Amino acid sequence: MRLAGSVALITGASRGIGAAIATRFAREGAHVALCARKAAPLEELAGTIRASGGEVSCAAFDVGDHARLQRFVEEVGSAHGRVDVLVNNAPSVTYAAIADMGVAAFRQDFHINVDSAFVASAAALKVMIPRRSGAIINIASVAGLLAMRGLSAYGAAKAALMHFTRALAVEAGPHNVRCNAIVPGVINTPATLQAFAGPAQDYGRRIAQMVPLQRFGEPHEVASLALFLASAEAAYITAACIAIDGGKAAALAMPEPP
Repeated sequence: MRLAGSVALITGASRGIGAAIATRFAREGAHVALCARKAAPLEELAGTIRASGGEVSCAAFDVGDHARLQRFVEEVGSAHGRVDVLVNNAPSVTYAAIADMGVAAFRQDFHINVDSAFVASAAALKVMIPRRSGAIINIASVAGLLAMRGLSAYGAAKAALMHFTRALAVEAGPHNVRCNAIVPGVINTPATLQAFAGPAQDYGRRIAQMVPLQRFGEPHEVASLALFLASAEAAYITAACIAIDGGKAAALAMPEPP
């Protein structure tokens, strides 16, 4: 098992990419400490992990509550004496035209995607640096590489998160703490399935056809990349922003919404 004896903290872990990473890390021997806004799906996931023989603890709160988020990281570090892996996954996505969006809505995506990653990372570094060991993985998005209508706030926040990842890597590298970002394209999460349901189904098919691999990604595929970056196999990889998008960032822009 590649993460045996380690402690991995994952935000936004109740479903989708976060749940897939939590499940995979637990299967590889990590104690996974999970947080998400909704208690019911978080507890359901924790139960599934325990039933499979995994070790898990969890807390339900909004990572936008930065004092609570910092306290959660500190509590995990204090309880286990270590935080080996931090995955900043909790997302916020605002769909709005720039002319119709106020600054508060624009800032919301930064508050969750960037500010929360900063708070959790800063707290985790206080545990990782003295041990001269650790890996921080930020979940960015191809929207941070490509400009998309209606996603200006989300795209700008994810672009900022990628730069923050590089800054983390530069500061943490001398302490043997690695920091990387995963840059997913469209992944088959519950949110994606909901967005492309009903009348939007044909739009979703057209988007998939424009991806060079001609399909959307799966959460377990993102989890496999996260596992590699968290493991000793990636010991010389830091400051990387790795796309897992089926080639979408190299393709043409998406079609117009219906």
